[in-house]
Amino acid sequence: MKPNFIQKVTNWGNYPIVEKEMKSDDSFRKIKEFILDHNEVIARGNGRCYGDASLGEHIFSTKKLNKFISFDRLNGVIECESGVLLSDVLEISVPQGYFLYVTPGTKFVSVGGAIASDVHGKNHHAEGCFSEYVIEFKLMIENGEVITCSREENADKFWSTIGGMGLTGIILTAKFKLKNIESAYIRQESIKAENLDEIFRLFDESESWTYTVAWIDCLQKGKNLGRSILMRGEHAFQHELPQNLREKPLRLKKKFEPTVPFYFPGFVLNALTVKLFNLLYFNKQRKKEINNFTDYETFFYPLDAVHEWNRIYGKSGFIQYQMVIPKETGKEGMRKILETIAHSGNGSFLAVLKLFGKHNPEAYNSFPVEGYTLALDFKVNSKLKKLVDQLDQIVEEFGGRIYLTKDSMSRSSLTNYLRNTKSSKFVSLQHKRIINNK
Repeated sequence: MKPNFIQKVTNWGNYPIVEKEMKSDDSFRKIKEFILDHNEVIARGNGRCYGDASLGEHIFSTKKLNKFISFDRLNGVIECESGVLLSDVLEISVPQGYFLYVTPGTKFVSVGGAIASDVHGKNHHAEGCFSEYVIEFKLMIENGEVITCSREENADKFWSTIGGMGLTGIILTAKFKLKNIESAYIRQESIKAENLDEIFRLFDESESWTYTVAWIDCLQKGKNLGRSILMRGEHAFQHELPQNLREKPLRLKKKFEPTVPFYFPGFVLNALTVKLFNLLYFNKQRKKEINNFTDYETFFYPLDAVHEWNRIYGKSGFIQYQMVIPKETGKEGMRKILETIAHSGNGSFLAVLKLFGKHNPEAYNSFPVEGYTLALDFKVNSKLKKLVDQLDQIVEEFGGRIYLTKDSMSRSSLTNYLRNTKSSKFVSLQHKRIINNK
């Protein structure tokens, strides 16, 4: 069979860029034909992951699987095709008084991608991963058959697909639960921490909060190592809101959303500009603690307010390095990681620390384990691979693991935790490397 067309494909980090065959269709029959006509296939959602996931030889894009099937407003249950974006779900559910139980840091990921990555958010310690609220999904497997997967039906496929990075088949539709909310706003507290000891203490004191996350200045050293700002929040009740927000508590005003029009020149991002940004970001909050109300978009998706922001890193692209270190050695491990980054000079604008709760043993392919997770953006340059190798060594030393959704450089010993997912047909470039332990 002749290729549909070969094109350049990359994910949100613009690294790596590959030339592969990619097809998109909304006909289950044609999807089946595509699977049966190729020896290797991988599904792709909206391409908003940071690493090399889904960049296989033959890619099926789910973008045309973008229709809603049903919305049970009484019980807060959505059923939709796998290419529907979380932003689409929010657009119809928030005005009805519902929100996602779990959401990553961008709303522009597909539902199928959220299941395949078993995404987590700022509330893993309190409410787990996306999979906790998935009721069932339809999966097209290697022979083109469509099966329904749930905790009761085809449970083996259900759990191996969750967090399985697309290696078990193509998710076609999904049904999942939403949570009740009274407003589209978050009651938020922002607290400055002067160092790593203080931010870890604040996390310990904040475990009763549903949402917690900290931005860290990763270029600080010595007594200021781990200088950060903790943000914690709860969905605001209508009666808590300021008077001007109570009239339409579930409606947000349209905002101006700028677009980065071109790739920045390579010299713009360097150790000096990153250090300056981090200094300004930490000092923009003048008080030790601020209590306020903010809309859910600002709280959960601050970067989505600027379209094509990935262009800031230039044409060479960037990676996001995310690891988790078990809780008992979390502070020691994070200290060593931050010291290594500060010494390298390869600073990150976006260094985000979160607390994970207990691992769900049924979701055995899911990334989170109980501990602390740090996500960092690094511009791709000649020194980056050496830094990644150093960080990998530290993570391995402390018994941690790497998030597959964001990996494109790490050693396989940190990324081969997937089980019961290997298929001769659904294998991406990244995960063939993992499975073969190369």
